Amino acid sequence: MNIVILDGYLVNPGDLSWSNIEQLGNLTVYDRTPKELVSERIKDADIALINNTFVEKDSIKQAKNLKYISMLATGFDNVDTEECKKRGIEVSNIPSYGTETVAQFTFALLLELCNHVKIQSDSVLKGEWTNNDKYGYWLKEQYELHGKTMGIIGYGKIGRKVGEIAKAFGMKVLAYRGENKAKKYEEEVSLDYLLENSDIISLHSNLNEKNKGIINKNTIAKMKKGVKIINVARGGLIVEEDLKEALNSGYISGAGVDVVSEEPIRENNPLLKAKNIIITSHIAWTTKEARQRIIDMATENIKSFLNGNTINVVNK
Repeated sequence: MNIVILDGYLVNPGDLSWSNIEQLGNLTVYDRTPKELVSERIKDADIALINNTFVEKDSIKQAKNLKYISMLATGFDNVDTEECKKRGIEVSNIPSYGTETVAQFTFALLLELCNHVKIQSDSVLKGEWTNNDKYGYWLKEQYELHGKTMGIIGYGKIGRKVGEIAKAFGMKVLAYRGENKAKKYEEEVSLDYLLENSDIISLHSNLNEKNKGIINKNTIAKMKKGVKIINVARGGLIVEEDLKEALNSGYISGAGVDVVSEEPIRENNPLLKAKNIIITSHIAWTTKEARQRIIDMATENIKSFLNGNTINVVNK
């Protein structure tokens, strides 16, 4: 059984082990795979493991031996799952590995927007407090979360964990799961109600055709002036030019994003010219603990496939 990992470096840059997967077959690990080498590297594989490498229809057609794909992530929009389904190739993802990690990072971004710790620390380290006659001084106004309302778009496991933490801060939580869905949680409201009543809006939804660009000039116009935006989900949920304009005008008071529309970020991305924004490089999921869970769950996915009862299938 030939097993290939196309982009192992993201999950395991050398601080973890693939040994449990090695026990299941003849394993080949590539740190990264450029688009032009995808077909070559999976053509003889029975099983492929993929994080964010795009595996498109032509590559799947050429992979005559390919029987199973396990993502090394929750998202799977970089794999043509419909073509896989046509060819009887099951695709599994890794659900829930990063719930705590991503929720934690959500608040890392939010708290930096609210408390400006890095700016203040840099000032002190440069000697600006030493040369200041004030007992305490601040460069930016602090913002208290207690009593504020957090609107969460996407209320799966991560969204609900974020809501749980928000409540611990004394915040009210509103949630939106999508149109035409039966209400499942007491926090659920319409999208318009969430936009109009939230002080902070945090995105935790998968990207699909229905919600692509859900944050745009029209939805921004419905928000409170001074709202803060957090996105640790998918860059495509935001029309970046519209967010830039709202930040630069001051209508949105701050944004923290860990994802952008094209990654790595392009030099012409509008957000690079926005005021009051924090941009990180898609790292919300990357704690060592979360990455170990990915390897462990991928191992279980492969075992389930080999035993004939595949779990976590996304293209049934």
